[in-house]
Amino acid sequence: MTSLSRNARIAGLLYLTLLTAPLRLIYIPSKLFVAGNASATANNIAAHETLFRLGILSDLFTATMAIFLTLALYRLFKGVDQGLAWLGLARLVVILGALMVTPIYFLNTINDAAALLLARGADFLSAFDKPQRDALVMVFFRMHSQGILANEVFWGLWLFPFGLLVYRSRFLPRILGVWLMLNCFAYLATSVSGILWPQYEQRVSNWVFPVMFAELAIMLWLIFMGAKERQPQASAA
Repeated sequence: MTSLSRNARIAGLLYLTLLTAPLRLIYIPSKLFVAGNASATANNIAAHETLFRLGILSDLFTATMAIFLTLALYRLFKGVDQGLAWLGLARLVVILGALMVTPIYFLNTINDAAALLLARGADFLSAFDKPQRDALVMVFFRMHSQGILANEVFWGLWLFPFGLLVYRSRFLPRILGVWLMLNCFAYLATSVSGILWPQYEQRVSNWVFPVMFAELAIMLWLIFMGAKERQPQASAA
């Protein structure tokens, strides 16, 4: 195995660790959130406290592993980036994919911690009656969702320099690079619609959903196929 292929597989395995993200992003809201019913949502959080805490932990883990992933990708593509030094694409991957994403992830866990504290109803919260605490739980739960919308901007933006590096690398399929760049605009469309026109967010998300498999595709390719060294041209006889 060449060093290039080894670096590709390491990046792919680190990418695999980000599959913890859907626990808090998709599974927990589907199980605990009841639209328009603050009391039921608060009761669900209190009844499934361990699951909710796992969601907080998964956000912290995902944010941390994003740093290691982007550094691994920087190592993989730094040779490709030499011809584009004025753009600094590999550095943009680290900045947009980790240095911007990770702080938002960490700050967003505060919303979940506050929701859990209110749902449990600690003694010092006795000044608030149950309906008031339930309403505040819903507020923090929704604030977490707004934090996700903010993070989606960077989930999208980092994929453009990443995709461009894949496209120019010649040791990974160019189609994956194009797919990643399209995935960038899919995330941006979802985020912008969620902020400006929330009533259309789900519809936009459904439209762009197939494009969002680009990250799964590049992850699997890196793990199982690695990277192919460019073959030097045969010397003339």
